[in-house]
Amino acid sequence: IERPALTLGDAEVDKTLEILRKQRQHFHPVERPAAAADRVTADFLGKIDGVEFVGGKASDFVFVLGEKHMLPEFEANALGLAAGGTRTFDLTFPADYHGKDVAGKRASFELSVKLVEEGHLPEMDAEFAQSLGVEDGDLATMRAEVKTNIEREVKKRAHTDVKNKVMQVLLDATRIELPKALVEMETQQLVQAARADLEARGMKIEQMPINPEMFEPQARRRVSLGLIIAEMVRAHGLAAKPEQVRATVQEQAESYEQPDEVVKWVYSQPQRLAEVESLVLED
Repeated sequence: IERPALTLGDAEVDKTLEILRKQRQHFHPVERPAAAADRVTADFLGKIDGVEFVGGKASDFVFVLGEKHMLPEFEANALGLAAGGTRTFDLTFPADYHGKDVAGKRASFELSVKLVEEGHLPEMDAEFAQSLGVEDGDLATMRAEVKTNIEREVKKRAHTDVKNKVMQVLLDATRIELPKALVEMETQQLVQAARADLEARGMKIEQMPINPEMFEPQARRRVSLGLIIAEMVRAHGLAAKPEQVRATVQEQAESYEQPDEVVKWVYSQPQRLAEVESLVLED
């Protein structure tokens, strides 16, 4: 198994800073036709065979031209419209469109633009540095902190990549008959986690039934690795040493604004600390 390596330089820091600038861009109203990268606020109404369809109507809907959150034909028809402008057009939904009721169908839209705004990126100055948490606004300090954060993320991804490959080798080398009850329990836990995630995103579960069979392969993998790792821990007398756990907790905490508070929080939560101990054992 090869461990990936990446040398970070000014180019990676510059690229990250540009992403951070784009995330903090602000918009100002303009009295001109909408162009690429502008933010548009609009009302629209869509009909199929003269009948309004679910999801085809919105008021004060906001989108940025070029970010591809809307269908290309929709964005193309918003281009060139100023505030107060309207346009009627047809478009065909892709056959693989996520909305199954309209996939592959042709719809007519009425689009009314209410506001056009131009984006402005913040200057690379002391104020920008302060927005990233550098209190004195020093640009050199800002670049150093950004580089440190990138290095931490790269190290984390490289570690995850190697870990996944190691786990796959363990799975390939160890054939075991899995207890059906354990697989079913793990599958249900994955289903519950998926439901909780959907609910946290504001989705109604009853409208989105979840098929447990989707999670069975992942459940089988997790149960297999759990049994294999538990046996290796037993056979080799492995244990998560307190200093290793502490180092892992502190490393995780470094990505937060108040690392010391995060460390205290982890150690005050037995369940959270147990999760870290499991990670250390896997490592």
